[in-house]
Amino acid sequence: MKKIFAGFIGAALLSSSLGCSNSNVRASIGPPPAKVEVAPVIQKDVPVQGEWIGTLEGYVNAQISPQVNGYLIRQDYHEGAFVKKGQVLFEIDPRPFQAVLDQAKAQLAQAQAQMGNAELNVKRDIPEAEAHAIPHSQLDTDTQSLRGAKAAVEAGQAAVEQAELNLGYTRVVSLVDGIAGINTVQVGNLVGPSTVLTAVSQVSPIKVYFPISEQEYLRMADGGGPGSVDFIAHASRIPLQLTLADGSIYPHPGRIIFADRQVNTQTGTIQIVGEFPNSRNLLRPGQYARIQASTGKLTGALLAPQAAVSQTQGSYQIAVVGSDNRVQLRSVQVGPRVGTLWVITKGLNPGERVVAVGADQTKDGELVNAKPYTEAEER
Repeated sequence: MKKIFAGFIGAALLSSSLGCSNSNVRASIGPPPAKVEVAPVIQKDVPVQGEWIGTLEGYVNAQISPQVNGYLIRQDYHEGAFVKKGQVLFEIDPRPFQAVLDQAKAQLAQAQAQMGNAELNVKRDIPEAEAHAIPHSQLDTDTQSLRGAKAAVEAGQAAVEQAELNLGYTRVVSLVDGIAGINTVQVGNLVGPSTVLTAVSQVSPIKVYFPISEQEYLRMADGGGPGSVDFIAHASRIPLQLTLADGSIYPHPGRIIFADRQVNTQTGTIQIVGEFPNSRNLLRPGQYARIQASTGKLTGALLAPQAAVSQTQGSYQIAVVGSDNRVQLRSVQVGPRVGTLWVITKGLNPGERVVAVGADQTKDGELVNAKPYTEAEER
């Protein structure tokens, strides 16, 4: 009986010892390495494509205002229609101006008659003064009267010209070829030089305004020669692409025509002005559009998948997997994006492996199970 009891005790002790041994083995092994997908850092020359939000503006935006005061009696154009330069848009009551012109003509005729009489007096006085039939002072007086009569005629002619101009100004015409806007006054209103009747925008071609960074400006301005920056000579040859609000691409490429004279100190950008052909008048002032253009080429750029880059409070971080399959978290500096890749300007070396999938499940110095990232191919 004692032998049987001792056997039970031994078996129990052996079972307890084996259980503790298995538990220690499991504790020493730990959880398996996290599964991640890695991609190699690629080094090559890449073209850089810039994209900006632009605003379309008329090539010329003419504010149409009358040059004389009067009552508006007629509107001669259809709002939103295309108008030609010199086309009559509005008419002001011409009767008061016609009356002023008639009066000016009458005063001119009177002055001309007085000048004719003064000329006759001078012609008659000259031989008589030479014959001492009249005092010489009379000839001088008549000569001065003639000069005054000629000045009155010139003033009368100027008054007639001004009255004719004012009468012509009662027909308010378009200053440019373009699209006429909505009228701001009604027939019967009293208008004057301070009244804006409408606006006409020349939209073929049409301008686009968009801001670019200083770095993009320098890349676009440099024609390739060190130290030779000529924005107009080089950047004007770079085609612009315009994407409309519905996502469609405008079929006609544009070009850059000039850059603003200075960089905005608050935003660090410079305003660029381009132009697009617009023969169908599809593009209108005030539209927003996305502008794309090549801003240059980066030589020997280092590229990593965008999925590998994480951003936290304005800083960028990438998880790098070493040859020992351990993770090293690095702070990096980024450049422009190229397709699905991101240019890394500082913090990586060519050929290193970066975690594109699963980086959020890793820690610095942790061992990982790395597999290739199939989406890292260039597109």
